[in-house]
Amino acid sequence: MDSENSSSYKVISEKNGMKFTRINKHKYQINFSIQNNHIHLPSIINFDLVKLIYDLNGDIYEKVVLEKINDNESKIIILMKHFFTDIGLPQRYACLHVSKETIDEINNIIFFTQPILSEKPEFIPDEAETIPLNSTKMFCEIITDHKINIHCLIVFNEHSIIPPFMEKFFGLIFNKIFNRVKQFIENYRI
Repeated sequence: MDSENSSSYKVISEKNGMKFTRINKHKYQINFSIQNNHIHLPSIINFDLVKLIYDLNGDIYEKVVLEKINDNESKIIILMKHFFTDIGLPQRYACLHVSKETIDEINNIIFFTQPILSEKPEFIPDEAETIPLNSTKMFCEIITDHKINIHCLIVFNEHSIIPPFMEKFFGLIFNKIFNRVKQFIENYRI
């Protein structure tokens, strides 16, 4: 581990079985597990799960549009609620290309996300700014048919500066988002 990584590694939030960690000044990781003995979990790890994440969090997202390209690709446009209007920070949005890859030999399903910077959708307000995201990788490690470990790596662009109060805010938001999804899936019965 290099000196930048070791000096900036920090657990930001650990709550409800979810751990949000700063790896270095531009990389963050989220870890949690989902378990439900009543459903076959690998069969729900697809773009419907991605849509569920947004559907369960209407208080965080103003608008989300998911355009499925095929079974392994989609385009997602996200407009966040304007959380910091009172202190003059801009509303944020993201236009993302998401691809899904299944790696059978290591029992993982991976979602890769890259920003699409070449377009700003019509419904995005003029003053809204893009989330300074470089990429995300969400590893869904299938432990059994009824238990999945989720490891999400979030990489912001190298020019972004994330102050400590924003890290705590991100920790709260991510905990709320993923805890709702986790509870929904773990309580689902067929």
